Amino acid sequence: METYVVRDNDLILDDQDKHYVLKIRDLPSEEKPREKMLKYGPVVLSVQELLAIVLNVGTKKEGVLEMTSRVIKEYGEKSLASQTNPESMAKDLDIPIVKATQIVACAELGRRFFQKNGAGATVIRTAKDVFSHVKDMRELPKEHLRGIYLNAHHRIIHDEVISIGTVNSNIIHPREVFKPALEYSAVAVVLVHNHPSGITKPSDADKEVTKQLVEAGNILGINLLDHVIVTKNKFRSIAIDYS
Repeated sequence: METYVVRDNDLILDDQDKHYVLKIRDLPSEEKPREKMLKYGPVVLSVQELLAIVLNVGTKKEGVLEMTSRVIKEYGEKSLASQTNPESMAKDLDIPIVKATQIVACAELGRRFFQKNGAGATVIRTAKDVFSHVKDMRELPKEHLRGIYLNAHHRIIHDEVISIGTVNSNIIHPREVFKPALEYSAVAVVLVHNHPSGITKPSDADKEVTKQLVEAGNILGINLLDHVIVTKNKFRSIAIDYS
């Protein structure tokens, strides 16, 4: 397994079968998320239940538990935690903008508390490390392109979903990839995206995106260390030297 090398740089510039999801009113009192938290504490609640408490109510077409179940299934827990754009989330998930802002605000609070406590020291040195880190996105029904941003010691300092949908060089612009690197003073980036088809072979679009971003990173002085494709049980590194 090839180990990533961070260079020193002077410049740091689908249709699913419909199933019924219980509504809050269907549950016995002791099983409703808010009452359950009051009785047992937050640790016993699932992510779906915790998110239901944050959102409080659903919409006319979707109960809050149905909404949180769908949101987590389509976006993945890690993707939700790293999302910073409520408008993009509202559009991607077809939820009201108010709901999206609630989720983003909650995630931002978590990130700030997390950073203050000195956590977030995951180290990424190989494609296998990337595969282990993105367990939550391996079975997502849509393609997610994610950026993992590293410091000079290979530690993750930021992790966010860059786009949802087929990876294409006409859609993915270098500024979307490298803007967070500049904001968080990252010296290197690892891209990763999932293939719901289960096939790890990179497409022509995957290769073109990688080539474009390697060239942009060289200009900015920010290393694009790798672009990793993941499926449920496999991964593949697009290890092509474009320099």
